[in-house]
Amino acid sequence: QVQLVESGGGLVQPGGSLRLSCAASGSIASIYAMGWYRQAPGNERQLVASITITGSTNYADSVKCRFTISRDNAKNTVYLQMNSLKPEDTAVYYCDADLRPLGSSRRNYWGQGTQVTVSS
Repeated sequence: QVQLVESGGGLVQPGGSLRLSCAASGSIASIYAMGWYRQAPGNERQLVASITITGSTNYADSVKCRFTISRDNAKNTVYLQMNSLKPEDTAVYYCDADLRPLGSSRRNYWGQGTQVTVSS
């Protein structure tokens, strides 16, 4: 059974930084891409950043130059370094992985979400 476990959320002042982590565990054959989405109250879930197994990255325009996504393929872990945080970054952040479990078909998996609150 595949699980994604996120950590690193919390309360931070505007201008501060946080680092989110997401580790995929279980019987995994291949991970093709991992990413972070966020959902604020009343809004749809939106892509924040993604990274492929080869290291290609994609960012939402609103976080470019402030957030950096990276991954450790050996640990099946993706990170999101968030700098210069703004109140509008407040949301629940969800980890996503496009992967193929052993003996099963490729599909997307989601983490449980971690709250990020930017407030003074």
